[in-house]
Amino acid sequence: MTIETEVDRHAWQSTDGLTRRAALGALGAGALVLAGRTAQAQAAKPQEIRVGIATYLSGPASVFGVPGRQTAEMLFDEINAAGGIGGVKVRPIFVDEGPGVDHFVGEYRRLVQSENVNLIFSAISSADCIACAPLADELKRPTLLWDCGTQRIFEDGKYDYAFRTQGNATPEVLAPLLYLLKVKPDFRSIAVINQDYAWGRDSWELFKTALDVLKPGVRVVAEMFPRFGATDFTTEVTRLLATRPDVILSTSWGGDLDALIRQAADRKLFDRSLFVLPLAESSLERVGKTLPAGHIIGARGDHWFLHPSPQDPARLTTFVENYRRRFNVYPIYSCYHMAQAVACMKAGYEKALAAKGGAWPTDAELANAFRGLEFPSPTSTIKIRPDGQGLENQLIGRSIHTDKYAFPVLTDMVVFPAEMITTPVGQKSGDWLKGLKPDILGKVPQAVAYRG
Repeated sequence: MTIETEVDRHAWQSTDGLTRRAALGALGAGALVLAGRTAQAQAAKPQEIRVGIATYLSGPASVFGVPGRQTAEMLFDEINAAGGIGGVKVRPIFVDEGPGVDHFVGEYRRLVQSENVNLIFSAISSADCIACAPLADELKRPTLLWDCGTQRIFEDGKYDYAFRTQGNATPEVLAPLLYLLKVKPDFRSIAVINQDYAWGRDSWELFKTALDVLKPGVRVVAEMFPRFGATDFTTEVTRLLATRPDVILSTSWGGDLDALIRQAADRKLFDRSLFVLPLAESSLERVGKTLPAGHIIGARGDHWFLHPSPQDPARLTTFVENYRRRFNVYPIYSCYHMAQAVACMKAGYEKALAAKGGAWPTDAELANAFRGLEFPSPTSTIKIRPDGQGLENQLIGRSIHTDKYAFPVLTDMVVFPAEMITTPVGQKSGDWLKGLKPDILGKVPQAVAYRG
């Protein structure tokens, strides 16, 4: 869901290493291979586990990146206070995604080649994830894709060292569509107002593809893509007031979404149309009760401090209270995504260590441990499929105002099982969505009301 430039994924797959090896004689090449295998077979226990973490520390996406960094710092402190992983302390090394993809690629290489990190968490930007997945294989460094949304990574490529610890764009837009079709099945028109970059356009394409299958004939009265970072939505709100769509979709996020909510509320647009805001969980505390009740809100996963059915209520409560105590706000979805990456790292090391009777795993052995791994999130369990894609439930609800909180919370919450809404292994999301059947609506779980 993040700032993306259009990247040719294959351009990142450097052939320099192959060219150099081709120039070597058979004996020299054999020696290099043997040396590499020997190093892998004799992995020494490190003095510390160094983890390179790419996140936005500057720019508009820092509203997600800084909470992600804070979560990593908090959880690494907790791991170290408990003795580390396999008796080894962990240390984060943060890099800023803000300067762009070229900068990030250089930072990724520096983390591996100069900082000698054992593991990398990357990234918020989908463009950065597209760039680093082949780099992970080239440099043979286990990499956890901790927040990026593009579905293309594991649908378009296969990787041995890259794994995603959360869902992708397809379940993140399909779940709110299914919810909409359940709560307002009679709507006849829709408009979209998304940020003008890959996430905004791709998420609308996925949503529209599924909508055309499950409710054909809905009239699209406006498709608007204001520039990323826009602060004035006067033109867009005026057009929406004039066209009067039954439903307004926006997968926007951050400061853009905050501004849109405030300006739409000022002109009573929320009174005329039902808004579907799949990423608005992260805006609720910032916009407060400016966002009216009754609109559809997504949590980009099942990330909600008032989750109606957490797998382990004590685990969720501890996470939320520890974060609030340290940072004085509620955790948002980037915090939960970082927590999932940290839990995956810990579980992967423990699995690899157990497989070797306590001996320290090589990079390849650690990477192998992530495939098929199950690990806890603050609210549920995440599983990494054989293709490297994580399976993550999705929570959707409707905004409600209460006396207890100074911002909207959610009611009529539905937790969609990951398997129900995630493109199967080996299929492309566009093709899979075109094959959806109306009976999927009968599989939507029961909604749960806010309990106070």
